[in-house]
Parts: sequence; structure tokens; C-alpha cells
Amino acid sequence: MHFLGDKSNPQTCRWHAFKSTTELEQTLVAKILWIAQQAIDKKGSFHVVLAGGSTPKKIYESLRGAKADWNAWHVYYGDERCLPVDHAERNSRMASSVWLDHVAIPAQQIHPIPAEEDVIVAAAKYAQLVKNIEFFDLVLLGLGEDGHTASLFPEHDPGDSQDAPETMIIMDAPKPPPQRISLSARRLSKTHLLFFIITGINKSRAVKDWRSGVNIPATTVTPKNGVDIYIESALVETG
Repeated sequence: MHFLGDKSNPQTCRWHAFKSTTELEQTLVAKILWIAQQAIDKKGSFHVVLAGGSTPKKIYESLRGAKADWNAWHVYYGDERCLPVDHAERNSRMASSVWLDHVAIPAQQIHPIPAEEDVIVAAAKYAQLVKNIEFFDLVLLGLGEDGHTASLFPEHDPGDSQDAPETMIIMDAPKPPPQRISLSARRLSKTHLLFFIITGINKSRAVKDWRSGVNIPATTVTPKNGVDIYIESALVETG
């Protein structure tokens, strides 16, 4: 792994490049567990927001076999697709099947977005839930080929203004399904630590834009402590 330093961007970005996906994933598993234990030792709980999609799947699988104080974990989601609760494309279904269903996190401390319900009702419910949390301990995010993160897409309001709501309703996402619910960029920014996880050569254009100062949706998430971007070296060299 090597540290690439800041690039020109309104965010404070720390780029960490890895020669292999396996090295990146192993590093992140260890970091997540360490951050969790630090938070639990300090205040008795750990509040984490999960990324969806396929990129973090192996990380979640590795966490399944880890030793942790699971009773103190509180799990949230950055976004969800408006699909039936057991649909294979649901972010919550993926995380549950490979990890959460197999560890001792109390069920009432796992908070999926109820995106199987009416989209307006579901977004309001989740907004009310996360409104009570001043800061998350850790937010995990991915990056799409078009520069989107969570379900904050280009040409859509990312919710990065000071008065933006906690959740954003997306009715016309450029990839299926069209209806989604996402935490806003402002809400995602209210975290002590934020990790972007980026793998796959198809992300190279978005990475190039990001490192060149283009305002892709991922740049709208701006926590006070900056963001750490964990990325494959080949993507940085290409991007």
C-alpha cells in the first residue's frame, strides 16, 4: 500500500493505493474492527453506515468470521433500492446473507431502509431514525462508473446544502431500479470517519475526474475529518 496524498478537490482526500484487491480488503477489515473497538471502548457503541453493491461483499464476508463485540454494533445503510425486502438486488439482503445474519448484533440494532414501502413514507421513517444520531462513527461508500456514490447520481440533487434533508428520494435513477432512497450528502458527511472503497477498472474514468477536480457526486460528501479513499493501484495509474 502507498499513500498518494491530496489532489485538488474541495474535499480533504487521503488516497491509499493497494497492489491487489485482497490486500485492500484485508486492510479494511482490520481497520473497521479496530475503529469499532475504539468507539466501543470510548462510548460503549459503534455506529456504522454500510455501502451497498458488490464491491464490499468480500469485506463483509471476512467480518462474518471476525471476533468483535457485536452487541455494541449499530448498523445503517447509505442507500437502498426500492425493491421487495427479499430481492437479490437489495443492499440489505446482501449484507445480511453474507454477514449480519451470522453474527450476534441484536436485531433491533440493524436498521435497513424500509424501501419496500411507499418511497415517501420510507424516506421519512429513515430520516427520523438517523436524525437522532449526531455523528456516525464510520461511513463506508463506493463509487460508480459515473461518479455516483450511495444513490447520489449525476444531474440529481445530492443534498449537500446546509438545509438538505437527512434522506433523498430518487425517482429516476439512471440505472435500475429507478426508485431509490439515499442518505443525503449532508447526512453522510456527519461522521467521524469515512472510507471510500474503489475496485474495478471500470471506475477509472470516475477516478480520473475526481483526482482532476471534477465535481462528481462523490465529491459532495465532505466530513470535517476528510475522507480516506482505498483504491487499487491500477485504477490510480489508469485514472
